[in-house]
Amino acid sequence: MLVFALAANAQKPNVIYIYADDLGYGDLSCYGAEKIKTPNLDRLAASGIRFTDAHCTSATCTPSRYALMIGQYPWRKQGTGVLPGDAALIIPTDKLTLPKLFKTAGYKTAIVGKWHLGLGEAVAKDWNGAVKPGPNEVGFDYSFIFPATADRVPTVFLENHKVVALDANDPIAVDYVKKVGDEPTGKEHPELLKLQSSPGQGHNQTIVNGIGRIGYMSGGKMARWVDEEVSTTFLATAQHFIEENKSRPFFLYFSLTEPHVPRMPATRFKGKSGLGLRGDAILQLDWTVGEITKQLAALGIEKNTLIIFTSDNGPVLDDGYQDEAVTRLNGHTPAGKLRGGKYSAFEGGTRVPFILSWKSQVKPQVSKALVSQMDLLASFAALLGQKVAAGEAPDSENLIDALTGKSQKGRSVLVQQGGALSVVKDGWKYISPSNGPAFMKLVAIESGSLESPQLYNLNEDIAEQHNLAVKYPEKVKELSTILQQIKEKK
Repeated sequence: MLVFALAANAQKPNVIYIYADDLGYGDLSCYGAEKIKTPNLDRLAASGIRFTDAHCTSATCTPSRYALMIGQYPWRKQGTGVLPGDAALIIPTDKLTLPKLFKTAGYKTAIVGKWHLGLGEAVAKDWNGAVKPGPNEVGFDYSFIFPATADRVPTVFLENHKVVALDANDPIAVDYVKKVGDEPTGKEHPELLKLQSSPGQGHNQTIVNGIGRIGYMSGGKMARWVDEEVSTTFLATAQHFIEENKSRPFFLYFSLTEPHVPRMPATRFKGKSGLGLRGDAILQLDWTVGEITKQLAALGIEKNTLIIFTSDNGPVLDDGYQDEAVTRLNGHTPAGKLRGGKYSAFEGGTRVPFILSWKSQVKPQVSKALVSQMDLLASFAALLGQKVAAGEAPDSENLIDALTGKSQKGRSVLVQQGGALSVVKDGWKYISPSNGPAFMKLVAIESGSLESPQLYNLNEDIAEQHNLAVKYPEKVKELSTILQQIKEKK
């Protein structure tokens, strides 16, 4: 097998990992979208490799991000489901992580954007002091984040360990069980909302900027973000980091908030997509990527900067707010030809856009290789000549040849986590039996759950329309055995 690695005297590439939030396989024009145009991402794809069988590990955000950081299937560890905004840190500080790998290789490391992997040692924490451990303790030299997601409190930025612009005379209190302070909630005062909450989805607690959030918050009024400015604040911060480190190798984990709810893009993008605020947020996302690539070109470092663009899970339309994502869909198919979406065991849950551009080394192409975001840790270790000790990154595979287009062979087996655990091998997908609801009414997405086994031939039926479990019982037995063996692996 080929092994792509840097020569001893080769210049290390800068690495920028751009993570979209809830972006679907069919949301970009380079992946077939016709109702929306994403020219900057199209150019990025045309300059590198567009993968058609790339996956996050899970159909929701926290577990996918966990797997990316430590190279382990998240279902192996309890407490890796979608976290509240006050959760404790779930990334171990004494294990190898993706940013630690880059630091060891001599890189300056930073995270800018969404975190959602917990902060501090416990749920109870003082938001008015140093909030740690967090990103800095797991390998990032610099961090500028919001704690969880934009629909959860506290709605503040943290730079390294401190809340940005916090007024000591207006301390922050956060609670996810009981109300704190006397600020209005979306449930009590819906007339104050500029974005109405969807019934039954819980986005109706403390109101910040006219939007009901999950959780209760008081104080920190000076520190609270303005939703329309979140994206450009992250962009400016990321650009500053790039400018400061243009003369040395850097790793930037640029974690975008689009098109996750609440969708409240800058005014310049509102109404531009014709698809409601979700479409507008995707336009903002595409523009943001374009601003990064323009900066790299202006600094003269674009050719030796490796950019990966992907998403943490599949798409969802109605996920908390009535923002016209459903009513103004206009024929757009966020998951493309795939079945399911966010939360789902079907391909729409974990098969996501994945683009890799490295102009000095990678030739433009389309790759069918089966790859997972979880494999980046082992793959970059191989590229940079770093060792991965026994027991570290146990589920991460070295796919550097596939990722750089030297080979079309990716993973042989991948486990996917959605409404049920699935396993894919040689184009065959087995979804294990599950007694959950087949259709999730709140979000209007098929879960992929069924009390009997499911078997799909993805090479011929990417939309998973024909369950072949009864026709091929031996294949079901083979794949269920493989899944069980992987689950039992220590």
